Amino acid sequence: MSKKLEGKVAIVTGGTAGIGLGAAQRFADEGAIVFVTGRRQEVLDAAVAEIGRGAVGIKADAASLADLDRIYATIKEKAGHIDVLFVNAAFYEFQKMGEITEEHYDTTFDTNVKGLLFAVQKALPLLAKGASVILTGSIASIVGFPNMSVYGATKAAVRALVRGWIVDLRDRGIRINVLSPGHISTPGLDGLLTADEQAGLLANIPAGRLGTPDDMGKVAVFLASGDSAYVNGTELFADGGVAQY
Repeated sequence: MSKKLEGKVAIVTGGTAGIGLGAAQRFADEGAIVFVTGRRQEVLDAAVAEIGRGAVGIKADAASLADLDRIYATIKEKAGHIDVLFVNAAFYEFQKMGEITEEHYDTTFDTNVKGLLFAVQKALPLLAKGASVILTGSIASIVGFPNMSVYGATKAAVRALVRGWIVDLRDRGIRINVLSPGHISTPGLDGLLTADEQAGLLANIPAGRLGTPDDMGKVAVFLASGDSAYVNGTELFADGGVAQY
């Protein structure tokens, strides 16, 4: 059986853990040449070793425009083009309305909106005809969560950007879609919620469990491959049904 991404060049920003790592592993399993970015060298090295199959790590902060230039210069040198761009790097933390700081606002929007925007724009010269761009959204784009209003606003902004970009790029043959996860068992979730709090989420998830990075990786492969050739500009919720009722 042929692999769905055989010979394709894929990059995953924020690909060293959680959803990004799950996607990078699935991309590699399906035959892609995978580049991943991360800010910490030791974590990046561990992720590259886990992905295997010739994966390449690039130490970089995806919110830094200078680092984005270096990322794409590296890919241009080593691969020449990009077939799959998965912009996954994101920032979130709790801050309640009435206590929101300028630093919280700036960091969240700089990473989740500004960084994402320029990660896509700066990749344009390398994106092949028919390339797939996948952006990590969130159910927070349509559901209000306590203490996460700024984060939710950034994810709603991502959704809005995509609607305009598919029109701007219609002559390039580039597809752009948003993958919006629900409650996924990741190191990030572990840092926000205790085990008891995570268990409490289950009562509201029709699927009866937390999602996994591999669940998200499988959906990312669908969006990256020809299986979704007529899917463009959509927000695909992979949330076990939690935000759908």
